[in-house]
Amino acid sequence: MNKSDKKDFFQKMLSILFWLALWQAGAMALNKSIILVTPVAAVKRLFELIPQADFRRTVLNSFLRIGGGFMLALIMGTVLAALSAGYKLMRTLISPLMTAVKAVPVASFIIFALFFMKSRELSVLISFLMVLPVIYEAVLEGAESTDRELKEAAEVFRLDGAKKLRYLYFPAVMPFLTAACRTGAALAFKSGTAAEVIGQPDLTMGDMLYRAKIYLETADLFAWTLVIIILAKLFELLISKALGFIYKRSQKAKIKGGVCSDDK
Repeated sequence: MNKSDKKDFFQKMLSILFWLALWQAGAMALNKSIILVTPVAAVKRLFELIPQADFRRTVLNSFLRIGGGFMLALIMGTVLAALSAGYKLMRTLISPLMTAVKAVPVASFIIFALFFMKSRELSVLISFLMVLPVIYEAVLEGAESTDRELKEAAEVFRLDGAKKLRYLYFPAVMPFLTAACRTGAALAFKSGTAAEVIGQPDLTMGDMLYRAKIYLETADLFAWTLVIIILAKLFELLISKALGFIYKRSQKAKIKGGVCSDDK
């Protein structure tokens, strides 16, 4: 870790400590744990929940469903964006759909979906719908930002479609896609958990939030909220690392004299 990284790390830690101190001060000033518990109480309750078997099942259920919805959005958004970048008609057809998905409230999607699907599948659909436009627009913007001169060079060297995708479009799209995945990870967990709160499938984080609200268990509410934040961040890091690994592997080959060959 270089000097600049250390400085950034300490600044982030100080920022977190500042907000924790503000939370602590607010809880102490209010002095009503039924409304606002202290950070210590929330963390203490979290450590009490972790050893429980139902806690692990609950976290796994929600993580797999919300993560599954995100991955579906990542794949579908990338494919639709590629089609839109290549065919103007496809872009014209898809654009109103993406606009509608972004504009319609999450609650409307959730309530409508409950008419035709089981509540335990709801978080998959909602996280998928909320992340889809984010991925689509990012990939499309990245594809359209590809350098025109590089496109002309690819034509001169007669690169086939697969090599153009690998060496021309993928590097252009990657920064946009990575940023979109970071945003989409948090959005997936926020919307997916909201779907679970309304649908109330058993052994899900949303259901735990709803139960905490019903029984006025404020410590549980904050503890489960911390779990959701931590999971969203871990998922974001996992996706970022996976994309970085895939990108590095895909760029091992070099273009030499118009011929593309892999490094050994």
